Amino acid sequence: MIGRLWGVVAEVGEEEALIDVAGVGYVVRCGSRTLGRLPAMGEAATLHIESQWGEQTGMTLYGFLDRNERRAFVMLKTIQGVGPKAALSVLDVLPPAELSAAAQRGDQAAVARAQGVGPKLALRIVTELKDKPIGDGIVATLHASASAAPGPPSATGEAVAALMGLGVAEPAARRVVEQANLRLGDAAEAGALIKAALQELGR
Repeated sequence: MIGRLWGVVAEVGEEEALIDVAGVGYVVRCGSRTLGRLPAMGEAATLHIESQWGEQTGMTLYGFLDRNERRAFVMLKTIQGVGPKAALSVLDVLPPAELSAAAQRGDQAAVARAQGVGPKLALRIVTELKDKPIGDGIVATLHASASAAPGPPSATGEAVAALMGLGVAEPAARRVVEQANLRLGDAAEAGALIKAALQELGR
């Protein structure tokens, strides 16, 4: 079983990346959030890998930049009705810490924002994950703050929402906004991110 890959980013597609490890190209399925945060092509990257075997598909590798994301993916897949695609979709809209917080609050609406996850499945996810440690101490650190009022939306969140309002699918919107954020920096305002993201979509 492959647990981690260190290599050069050779290609990045809509749903997967090709990682060149000593001349061997590994096709790794990733969520749009992970794809948007990968280093530029030709640069080195480390991916935490979860392997899955299927009789018809053979070996499929799922990659994550953070080990907590990999752990959350594994936990999500143990829930009835959650396959790899749905698990990736959930992590696209809710990184592990936010997913844990949503589970503590019983916030099924936050989980239901994931593509392909309906209200019933979202309820099952928050119920199953409540009080379960998703990553390194995430549940313990969030118990005290789970009921705190949410802060104002981030510039990236505003940019994603604006693109979705223009008819862009959420995974694609998040991917291009992440790319724009990497290019412009964390201090970039929503307007600049939206403009840069639209330029990415036009390429």
